[in-house]
This record gives sequence, C-alpha cells and structure tokens, in this order.
Amino acid sequence: MKQGNLIIQNVTGLHARPARLFVDAAKKFTASVQIKHAGRIANGKSMISMLTLGVECGAEITMLVDGSDEVSAYAALEKLIQEGFGETLVNKNIAVQNGAITAVTSAAPAVLAPPTVMPLSTPVFHLVEGVIAAPGIAIGGVFKLQETTVVLAAFSGDVDAEQHALRNAILQAGDQLTQLRNQLIISGVSNDAAIFDAHQEIITDPDLISEVMTQIATQQSAATAWKWVTDKHAAAVRQLSDPLLAARAADIQDAGKRVLMLLSGQSKNIDLPDMPVILLAKELSPSDMAVIDRNKVIGICIAEGGPTAHASILARSLGIPAIVSADAKLHTLPNGTRIILNATAPGLSGTVDLCPTPAALAEAEAAQQAWQARRQRATQAAHMSATTLDGHRVEVVANIGSVADAKAAFVAGAEGVGLLRTEFLFMDSTVAPSEQTQFEAYRDILQAMADTPVIIRTLDIGGDKPVTYLDMPVEKNPFLGERGIRLCLNRPDILRTQLRAILRAAEFGCAQIMIPMIADFAEWRAVRAMLTELQTELNAPAVALGIMIEVPSAAVMADIFAPEVAFFSIGTNDLTQYVLAMDRQHPSLASKADGLHPAVLRLIAQTVEAAHKAGKWVGVCGELGSDLQALPILVGLGVDELSVNSAAIGLVKANVRELHLSDAKALAHRALACATAADVRKLTI
Repeated sequence: MKQGNLIIQNVTGLHARPARLFVDAAKKFTASVQIKHAGRIANGKSMISMLTLGVECGAEITMLVDGSDEVSAYAALEKLIQEGFGETLVNKNIAVQNGAITAVTSAAPAVLAPPTVMPLSTPVFHLVEGVIAAPGIAIGGVFKLQETTVVLAAFSGDVDAEQHALRNAILQAGDQLTQLRNQLIISGVSNDAAIFDAHQEIITDPDLISEVMTQIATQQSAATAWKWVTDKHAAAVRQLSDPLLAARAADIQDAGKRVLMLLSGQSKNIDLPDMPVILLAKELSPSDMAVIDRNKVIGICIAEGGPTAHASILARSLGIPAIVSADAKLHTLPNGTRIILNATAPGLSGTVDLCPTPAALAEAEAAQQAWQARRQRATQAAHMSATTLDGHRVEVVANIGSVADAKAAFVAGAEGVGLLRTEFLFMDSTVAPSEQTQFEAYRDILQAMADTPVIIRTLDIGGDKPVTYLDMPVEKNPFLGERGIRLCLNRPDILRTQLRAILRAAEFGCAQIMIPMIADFAEWRAVRAMLTELQTELNAPAVALGIMIEVPSAAVMADIFAPEVAFFSIGTNDLTQYVLAMDRQHPSLASKADGLHPAVLRLIAQTVEAAHKAGKWVGVCGELGSDLQALPILVGLGVDELSVNSAAIGLVKANVRELHLSDAKALAHRALACATAADVRKLTI
C-alpha cells in the first residue's frame, strides 16, 4: 500500500467538478483508492463518498492506494491534487484571517455592462431583500414554480424486477443529462454545461447504486430505496461547514429526483404562462435552469440557495437577473402580481419591490423597455456589418471554445472566429489529444463557420490553466512562468502535433494560426520555422500566422514584429495584468485592473500604428472588446477587428453603427492623455 498526506490547494476545495475529475482519474487504475479527512474515510472512486468528506481549500487529506498499479495511481492522483484540478491555486486567491485559510472568490464578469443602478424610492415595508445571484433588473408578473410531488411506487414483490427498473431509469436519466448538457452548449454557455457531467457521475456512483440495491433486496421498491439513499447523502453534504460544498447537496437531490421521476413515470417539465414572468421558487435546480424559456423568464427569485449554487451560476451565464435567499413572504404573492426585481445595487444585497408605487414602476418599466428594445434591435440586426456612420467598417467576430460554440457564433452574426481556444481539447483529460482528435475538431469548427476566417490559437496553458498529464511543477508565480508558447516550445512534440492537425484541417475552411504569449522575437522565429517545415512535409498550403500581443515586450517591439507577422491580436486581459503588475483574478484588485488604463491604451495605440505602417491588421480578443464604454476608444485607436463572446455580437455591432470614426478618433486622442482609467471612463459617460 502507498499512502501520504496532501493539501487541497484549489480555492473551491473538493466540490463537484474536482471530485468528478478525481474519481474519473482513480477509476482508470485497478488499485483501490481511499481518502481520509477529519476522522472520516471515503471511496476515491465514488463521487458522493468524496463529496461527503467536506474537504475545503487548505485542508489536509490522507490518500491510501492499494493494488498492483498503486505507484502509478498514487502519482497521477497526487499530481491532480497538487495542480489544483485545473482551478485557481491557493497561492493566488487565498486570504489568511486569524490564522484560518479562507477562499476568496469573485463573480465572473458580465459580458455586457448591467443596467444602471436604480435608486428606487420605495417605502421600506414594500421591500424584500435577498442576495444578488445575477445582475440586472426585471419588472413583471410573478409565476410561482410549484414543487412536483413524486408518488412513490409500491414494491412489486419482485426484487429482480425492481433492480432492473432502477438500472433502466439510470440509463434514461443519463441520456437526458447528455441532452441537457448539449442544450446548454448550443445556448452558448458551454463552460457551465459540465454541471451535468457531475450529475452523470452522481447517478452512476457505485457506492450509491450498491446501497440502493441492498435496500431493494429488503423488499423495498426501487423508488423508495433510491429516494431514501439519495436524501441521506444529500443531508450529509448539506451539513458541511463550507457553503460551496454544502451547496452541492442540491446537485445530489436534482440528479436523484431525475431518476426518481423516471421510476414513478412522471415528467420533469416547467409549463410557463404565455407571457414574460419573474419566476418564484423555493429552490431551482440546474435541470430547471437548463430548460427554462429565456424569452418568458425575465427574472428569478429563489427563497433558498446562494450565489455559488449551480442555478445561480447558470442564471449569470444566461443573463437572467436573479436574487436568492429571499424572504419567504414573496411566495405568498398571487400569480400575476407585478413586482420589481432590482439586482443592480452595489454589493451583494438586492431587493424586490412587492408593491411598487406608480412612480417607481414607471421609472423601472422605462429602463427595462429601453434596454430590452435596444438588445432586441441589436439581435435582429446582428448579421449586418458593423460600419460607422461615416463608412468605416470594423469586423466583429467571436471568441469560442468548442464546435457547439462555433455553430452558436455563426447564428449570432459572427463574421468569423477571432479566437478559438484550443484548450477545450486538452483540459479535463488524462492524456494529450491525438493529432486525429484535434484534426477532427478543427475541421468541424471550420465547416461550421462556412468559410469565414477562423483564428486558431495554439495551446495556451500554464498560469491559471494547468493540465494534469504534463510535467508542470507548481510555480511560485505561474503567470510569469512556463505558459503559452514558452511551454509549447519546451515540449515541441505537443506544438508539432497541434500544428500538423491545423494544417490538415485547413483545407476545410479558412484557418489562420495565432501564437500566444510571444515575448521575444526568437520565439516567433522558432514557431515560424516549425510551421514552414510541417507545410513542406505535409505539402499543405500556406496558413496565415499571427501573434497575440499580451506581453508588454511584444507591444513595445510591435514595429519589429509587424513586417514579419500576418496580424496582431491584442489579448487585453493579460496585457492589462502585465502592464499594471496586477493579478487580474485578485479579488481586491479586480476593479483596478482596468483595460482602459492609459498605459494599456498607449500600448494598443503603439501596436496599431506599427501594424498599419506595415500593412497588417489588428484585432482585440480580450474582454475589453465587449466593454461598451471601451468600444469607441478602440475604434478610434484604429483597431480593425473585435472578437467577443457570441452573446455580445449584436450589441457590439449596433454600437459601432452609431459611431462617427472622426469622433471616435478624437475621443481616443483625449483618452491617451488621461492619467487614470477612471478619467478615461468619465470621457465615455
């Protein structure tokens, strides 16, 4: 037996996704795996067993591995833990208070700015407070989601038949979860679709199924046994001290209820009235969130849950204003009662106006109507070009990370892909993707984009994106370490395989290649030489090769790079981080790490000037491209292409069409002369 003590270093601890990755990795070995923590022991090949340990960030665990392949199993699992399961590591987002380690988290930035904060002048007794889960404002009639009561079938008298029914229900539930996952991907929220991978792991958990089968053998129906066992495990997880881990009890119940309803012959549908509503619920599951009609649900208010629950995460991704942990008196309102849900205030607290005054209602309705009308017009015109009032065209393309993203981007009006993040092929895997696997993915994406340009970024891992199967030691400062092209040049087989796959796929569309994290001209030469060699070897046509400008040295030397490269694409997230020496994921620095800082804008201007002098084009593929305040400045600086998330395409194009290039140039000139990012933002108000 091999055993040792390890520290959990990722900020979220062993919640659903890391637990699933651990279990998936453990199942690849024949050796048994056990985890000890706080006097409890779990089966390392059982997700539910792992979740009930309640392992938080900074906690110590003991791992015991026993079997013929115990050495290799221990090494693989140890590496997975040490690298934080692909999440942010403890040394970046952990605060120590009174000697205790506390995870510090921050909400994901919205694609578009939320509506302006509305200081509604409403009497206090009309207001109900809650916690903001997703920003925005909604005005409309309420619709109360009634919890479905499941009628448990009685024992049939045949143990084998009951166990067979359970196995069939689990298989059907698995198919439904796959459909829900695909539905989210098609909706443009592929990052959150992994929630249903975790649900899949729950319902197929070997310990859970074994326990249910044992209960059935005592003359219980499959439905009764399943409910009893899943309720027991959900209760155990709910009692954990860490709120993020405790919130995973809802996932056990949601996944469990899916199987239970199949066993009982009931459906899990949400029938909404034929009008926009604010959905009220005691709780809302990820399954509910995945199937709600976004054209009908304009707001969500939940009595239970918190901002870290999966329903909250999905509400943010789907752009639906939401408040959780709201006063239960909300649920005494009759259906159709008109309320105002205000989730735009600074901080965590949001309010629901149960009885809005005519003045407050009129003010809120005006704000909502204006925002919705603008967004609707932008969506309808999303396939029109983004051309300024004085005839200057800006290309608007998409940032994507999967084949499904490509299809959604094309439908949303993207004129191409400005950034294909190829990490989706490498992350959450225990082996590197083969050349054939990569070729097929790139080919499918190129075909989905129907001959529009697709810029494929070579593997950009390291820093905040480690990969478990590579020999990547934990670094004290990973953002300044081996990441991006530095890592790939040190592991040329990975880069060579990826370039071969891209060159093979290029015949199926308009592929271009982009190199991340270029800091030195020698790096550029090395990649170009490898690509030229492979083109000759494969007898492949030439493919445009450009670089990302995200390291200050590349921006400063843009005039040296410009004659050589096909294009520049500015990664404003990392460029801002490196220029200002601020970790863009640090919670207390997030508001200061602003891409509209004059120092960042000056490097963008310098890059554009060098590129245009050499006859090359410049794109922006960072979050600044979808910042509507930054938009006129970027256009004024001469940026030729904006690559944004699919949901932002319509509004970005609409805003470009309202600009005069001459005015944008004048604004950009004033912005370059400002002293702070705050001063720049004042110019655009």
